[in-house]
Amino acid sequence: MSLSARQRRAALWALLATGFLFVNFHRTATAVLADSLARTFDATGSQLGFLHASFFYIYATLQLPAGLVVDRYGSRWVGAAGLVVLSAGVFWFARSETLLAAFLARAVVGFGGSVLYIATLRFCANWFRPNEYATMTGYTVSAAGVGGILATTPLALAIDEVGWRLAILATGMATAVGAVAIAGVVRDRPPQSADIVTPDPDGGRATLADIAVNTRAVLGELETWLMGLLLFLVLGVNFTVLGLWGVPFVADIYGVSVARASTYVLLGNVGFVLGSPAFGTLSDRTGRRTELVIVSAVVFALAYAALMFIPPLPIVGLALFCALIANGGVALVFTIGKERHAPAVAGTVTGVINSLGYFGAAILPTVMGAVLDAYWTGEVLNGARVYTVTGYRVAFGIATGAAVVAIVAAVVLHRRAVSEESRVVTAD
Repeated sequence: MSLSARQRRAALWALLATGFLFVNFHRTATAVLADSLARTFDATGSQLGFLHASFFYIYATLQLPAGLVVDRYGSRWVGAAGLVVLSAGVFWFARSETLLAAFLARAVVGFGGSVLYIATLRFCANWFRPNEYATMTGYTVSAAGVGGILATTPLALAIDEVGWRLAILATGMATAVGAVAIAGVVRDRPPQSADIVTPDPDGGRATLADIAVNTRAVLGELETWLMGLLLFLVLGVNFTVLGLWGVPFVADIYGVSVARASTYVLLGNVGFVLGSPAFGTLSDRTGRRTELVIVSAVVFALAYAALMFIPPLPIVGLALFCALIANGGVALVFTIGKERHAPAVAGTVTGVINSLGYFGAAILPTVMGAVLDAYWTGEVLNGARVYTVTGYRVAFGIATGAAVVAIVAAVVLHRRAVSEESRVVTAD
């Protein structure tokens, strides 16, 4: 394959990955926005958790349909349409005057963003070789981490300069431009002359009958549910902490400004950026999948156990960094799922696993918000509630318990994979 062809597929991937970058920006921006939103809408912790989760309720519900749609219609038009809807939701959210309107607007953002990750991975399945897929999955998740970084200190500084509404409105304009670029430039499959992958005989489009069969096969495997449980716990906790309660935790407990508190959450997002490509590359080079998932789950558990003890600030930054590094290792379940099925099912597999994962991100913010409200002493600062050490300890205790269950799920997944490999070797 010529260098220009390599550059082309990288550029097309970058367009889709940039769209996914903005998806992650909006699903994690509520951590920095929490103080502003609490004052604007006079919201409690439970209400903020519910507002944050509104993105994830619709996002999680649509992952399986999104996978089916991407398998049917391709990455180009589905990705572009998703960004158009996301942009509309962002514009609405920035102009919301009530908590209900903001809730509905974030749900629209989740609706539009629900297809971008799957569309990007489907593009990778078509344009990159099988031994490059885990690496490209890692880079795609890394792009989301960049979005998370932009949603920390840069967003906090922008809010200080122009206010939260105008700062968010600007991102809606950027995603609208991205939608036009994807529609105009991206192609679903490489030309045959590119020698990247062998195109599907049917042109890469799954029939409705194929979709029904594929969905039954995916849902019928225990491995699918184990991988979904891992994502439910790991994504759910990480997006709850980094996307909502991380900044208030540092600001409330350590008495620092929102802008400074956001820098510690930024460290977590740096882990998000580095972890996925590192684990993906290591996995492709070693051929190890489930073993790395176990290691990641253990690191994840240790990180939140440390936070439960309310450590010094430098340790908080390190713990968040490690928790999101681990997120990258757990993301290998997408590669494991893809390798268990035919290429035509790539979107469906990703959608099912992702759906189960993001239900965790929908449920846990409200749970943790309710815990913090339960231990709230009535203290208010600048119109926003200030939560207690005990409340945060209990919340991080829940996160640590979730991590222990994730370790168990990873071990069971590994044992089943080893058992399956043994059966194949014996049969040969």
